[in-house]
Amino acid sequence: MSSMMWHDWAGLVGVALVLVAFFLLQAHKLSGQGYTYQVMNLVGAFGILLSLIFGMFNLPAFLQEMAWFLISVYGIVRGVKARKAAVITPDSLP
Repeated sequence: MSSMMWHDWAGLVGVALVLVAFFLLQAHKLSGQGYTYQVMNLVGAFGILLSLIFGMFNLPAFLQEMAWFLISVYGIVRGVKARKAAVITPDSLP
């Protein structure tokens, strides 16, 4: 294992983050709508993408991780918009 490069480590950390996020979701410790779950998936997918780009490239795995990354971005943006819309302003009070 001493011959592992930085991108191998990025991939391993990425896989760990995605798997831990999924486990915590299944164990009802995280919400699928929460920032923590979304960010864990985003950073995990990014780490895996780095390992694929700078290491041994695999097109199917790259496409899956790119989709995972983009869906995570979508979830985070959607959550930010929903939280901004839910903010109560003095004008909205009766």
